[in-house]
Amino acid sequence: MKASDCLFDAHADWLVNTLANCTNPLPEVKTQLPDGTRAIRRAVGVLELCPPTDRPNPNHEALIISAGVHGNETAPIEVLNGLVTELLNGQWTLACPVLLILGNPPAMLAGDRFIDANMNRLFHGAHGKEEYHGLPEAARAQFLEEACRQFAAQHPHNLCHYDLHTAIRPSRREKFALYPFVAGREVPRAQCDFLLEAGVETLLLQHREGTTFSSFSSSVLKAESFTVELGKVRPFGQNDLSRFTGISTALRRRMSGLPPVPPTPPRDHLAVFEVVHEIINSGDSFRFHVPDDVANFTEYAPGTLIWEDAEMEYRVGHSPESIVFPNRNVPVGQRVGLLIRPRQSLGA
Repeated sequence: MKASDCLFDAHADWLVNTLANCTNPLPEVKTQLPDGTRAIRRAVGVLELCPPTDRPNPNHEALIISAGVHGNETAPIEVLNGLVTELLNGQWTLACPVLLILGNPPAMLAGDRFIDANMNRLFHGAHGKEEYHGLPEAARAQFLEEACRQFAAQHPHNLCHYDLHTAIRPSRREKFALYPFVAGREVPRAQCDFLLEAGVETLLLQHREGTTFSSFSSSVLKAESFTVELGKVRPFGQNDLSRFTGISTALRRRMSGLPPVPPTPPRDHLAVFEVVHEIINSGDSFRFHVPDDVANFTEYAPGTLIWEDAEMEYRVGHSPESIVFPNRNVPVGQRVGLLIRPRQSLGA
């Protein structure tokens, strides 16, 4: 029996198996590839891959790679599925331990961002809040946290996590990454080079701990973590995967243990931004003055009114600020958007 048949119950591939069983609890299944790599289906949409203990791990690292935390962000899901298929078919050899995650299978099947609650607001313990009690997405977030904890306990050194997304709106910078806030931490040069290799030329430094998947792994597991935005939301089968060859090639290189690729001009440095203001829906009197169709990284001039409520207002400061993730349709108390400005240096 082929490894793929054992792992995926004779379904075509990992993605088809995940969608077919999106609401079914699957038992853990273990198998071994012909080259000695161990493959474990931990649960629906969760694969752990480990090379033989005597195989060199040149980069001395372990990887967590996730996609589909928002179910309609399909291109990164297809990228990960393609890498799994290549590996199981023997097209390249795994060099480091990897935990691969398809985050929200029911939402993936439905083609929706989420079913009951935005899963990427349910990590870092937020799944335990009373308002999320009993929701399947909260239980899934808790399960994924535990799966990552177990993986990190086995591979505590040089752990990296890349949570792959696509955006619900256009962006003036198509591919960008967010670096979760950890006090006193700076972005390693090697991580900047990896992002450039993946075609990601913009980095946003976050200003406080959050409840995203990458914030959890960064703060709790001490991983070098990034949320990586790779383009625009499209349904399964409608993605131009040639636009994602950068991330696919970069991840394949990392998983197979090949040496880093030095960045070359003109794509040899990141444009770096930092958060200057977080916009929160404050309630009934809240008014958001950014149009619904505005693109990420749209710049606003000093003095521009961005939002107001019965008690206060926010205007752009002395230098221009850009908007990212604007979304007025969020519950009270949740983030409506971020205002950012360029940072001159990473300081590392």
